[in-house]
Amino acid sequence: MKIAIAIPLLMTSLVIAAERTILMVDDHEVLYRAGTRRVLEIPVRHAKNPLITEDKPWELAIGWTSVHRDKATGRYQMWYQAYAGPRAELKTHECVVCYAESADGITFNKPDLGLFEFNGEKQTNIVLIGSGAYGHRYCNSVIVDAREADAARRYKMLYYDWATQSDGEVWAGLHIAFSPDGVHWAKHPEAPLYRTSFGGKKVQPLFAGENPYQETKLADGRVKRQMIVPMSMSDAADPVFDPKRKTWAVYGKMWIHGPEGGLAWKHGMGRTESKDLLHWSKPQLVCAPDDRDGALEFHTSPVFYHSERFFSLCQILNRAGGGTMDIELMLSRDGFEWERPFRDPYFIARNEDDTFDSGTILTNSDFIIEGGEMRFYYGAYGSGAIGGGSNITCDTQKSGVGLVTLPLNRFAGIRTEPEAPTSKIKNPPDIGQITFKPMDIKGRTELYVNADAAAGAVWAEILDADGYRVPGFDKASCAPLKNKDATRYRFAWKEKKLAELPPGPHHIRLHLQTATVYAITLR
Repeated sequence: MKIAIAIPLLMTSLVIAAERTILMVDDHEVLYRAGTRRVLEIPVRHAKNPLITEDKPWELAIGWTSVHRDKATGRYQMWYQAYAGPRAELKTHECVVCYAESADGITFNKPDLGLFEFNGEKQTNIVLIGSGAYGHRYCNSVIVDAREADAARRYKMLYYDWATQSDGEVWAGLHIAFSPDGVHWAKHPEAPLYRTSFGGKKVQPLFAGENPYQETKLADGRVKRQMIVPMSMSDAADPVFDPKRKTWAVYGKMWIHGPEGGLAWKHGMGRTESKDLLHWSKPQLVCAPDDRDGALEFHTSPVFYHSERFFSLCQILNRAGGGTMDIELMLSRDGFEWERPFRDPYFIARNEDDTFDSGTILTNSDFIIEGGEMRFYYGAYGSGAIGGGSNITCDTQKSGVGLVTLPLNRFAGIRTEPEAPTSKIKNPPDIGQITFKPMDIKGRTELYVNADAAAGAVWAEILDADGYRVPGFDKASCAPLKNKDATRYRFAWKEKKLAELPPGPHHIRLHLQTATVYAITLR
């Protein structure tokens, strides 16, 4: 599923203005902690998975997805990639974008839209087809832009396709289409918006000044095309609005060179920027596989922004293992420098059973907040993602769209970790503490914690900038979260209120007993 939606982004920025949530995914705001360790929270698969299956003639394999939930109506819209391959009589229909909708985000309907036929069948849910110029149209990343003044362009879809240029060259790269409703799409005539490399595996980079576009006529009359462009984006695009730089960014595949210097060795994570989604900056590599990855590499690295951080649901590709993919949660403060603290276990791992998602997980660049739940939709194959052909179209193949969920803001938590027993202390206490860096709490009247203390408790106290406890805001005066699991528990002290704190920076300290803290919120 691929989506970088503007509406939740705008709403998030409004919420942050009124309150600040600090997630426990890293120690950026933590001064020190003791008796604790960080743990990744694993999303839970929905009982009704797959929510969408390949039950139409044009759906040999379902992968890429985008999802949008209208905040006013609650209606869900989904766009998903359907690969028909050899079933399609027309090349333009070999890899299409389909549409589905739902009232609850669980039960989806595939409407008969009658916009595009498939092998003579007029009633389909296809909303976009390929150009048919050379290779396959690929991916579908949808943006729903509440700031767009032109109603006909409120929906925007970025995708990969081929376009014939005025000089006869056929280039692959980024394309864009616009829609007033997410159903009726108009392709932007200028394409591609940026050009990508294609072919040239293990070829040394060209010399400066050489034409990167090459054609070779084969014996059977076909034309083989190569676009040898080092350090360019590849065949995918995941857009997100960067609120820090106030620009759009696309994250996607970027080939890095191999040990001998040849092209197209492994995929890294590339980024390019645009103010208008039409004119894009020179791509730059922002993260790449390292020594710990061994034979593994990235596939695509969709990114979303949430609570002052960039997150990537990076698809980790095991090319040597048949092209299987699992999802690693990656973090960044600025969108350029990335951290990878959660390599094991995976955030979303392939299913162990012989199911639609036992081979490949295809994530997107957003999630949906429904009540107190975070919903992550994904496309999936029962096989590996690379190789094409019978690998993803054989009779035993399964694919579809799935859903995993987490409680709000519970990406990772800080949990109490008892010390090892000793001869003197056979049962060490399961306690810990988190002391945050000094922060200005002026104007804040409420402090909330998101924590699982079903078998324990969490207290809050306030220290001054020098580390002294503030009278009335100590642990003993705090009403703790006790024997409860709560995503939003408000702390209170016996005789003091947060608004009564004297001016200046203060430390917030949490005391934990057999508990896990996922976030704190200042309001």
